[in-house]
Amino acid sequence: MTPGKHHAMAALVALATLTAMASRVDAAQCGNGPGGFETWKQEFSREAGAKGIGGTAIAALMQTSYATATINADRSQRSFSLSLDQFLAKRGATTIVSRGRGLKVSQGALFASIQQRYGVPPGPLIAIWGMETGFGSQRGNQNMLSSIATLAYDCRRPEFFTDQLYAALKLIDRGVLSGATRGSMHGEVGQTQFMPKNILAYGTGNLDNAANALTSTAAFLKAHGWRAGAGYQPGEPNFAAIEAWNAAGVYQKAIALMGRQIDEGGGTASR
Repeated sequence: MTPGKHHAMAALVALATLTAMASRVDAAQCGNGPGGFETWKQEFSREAGAKGIGGTAIAALMQTSYATATINADRSQRSFSLSLDQFLAKRGATTIVSRGRGLKVSQGALFASIQQRYGVPPGPLIAIWGMETGFGSQRGNQNMLSSIATLAYDCRRPEFFTDQLYAALKLIDRGVLSGATRGSMHGEVGQTQFMPKNILAYGTGNLDNAANALTSTAAFLKAHGWRAGAGYQPGEPNFAAIEAWNAAGVYQKAIALMGRQIDEGGGTASR
């Protein structure tokens, strides 16, 4: 490399470093309490506007409140540390399996259509539906955007929830969601509790509608490697798709177990 080229390269590297430092300074800063949330919203709104988020979504973001209940729930997810039997008992697995078998029959046409299109049998879909919302009876009553904005601001997992927040804002811009949409503690919405990024990727219609939510869930599982006719117990090919749905090992095993019991129509909801 000639001296002239060396100096030019050094100048470019220095400029890139300064630009990166400036970006970090300008970026909305995370926090560990409500004190900085309003300032963070203003900074994040400027960033979002610069990235093409529209005025409707930004106005909705500016109306959000710091969600203390969401932070408390995020810090106390103790059920995922239970044993499988304890987790099944706590989540009402026996009831989920019993009701699930009835739903497999009463909504047989829907599940047959989903299985034909995506290769996913009724059992794991029904198990997810029952586990997530008690078959639609417990979809959450938190403001979805406030929950996600609070978690994007919080220093615990800002990268993950910043992506979710951008997805939520895009959905608001498109009219799919609104600033008034209600959901669970971490911003999940609908019958099977979709996060905004997954709504963008796999959502079909209004996810408060069970058929739409179940179809979207099957689309998610297929996109994460579900193979028609393959097993879905731990160690079998389709278990990886269940792992992609929820990162907690005890949850994954519970879905696989309940799904098998619903599909086979025998046994009880225990190991």
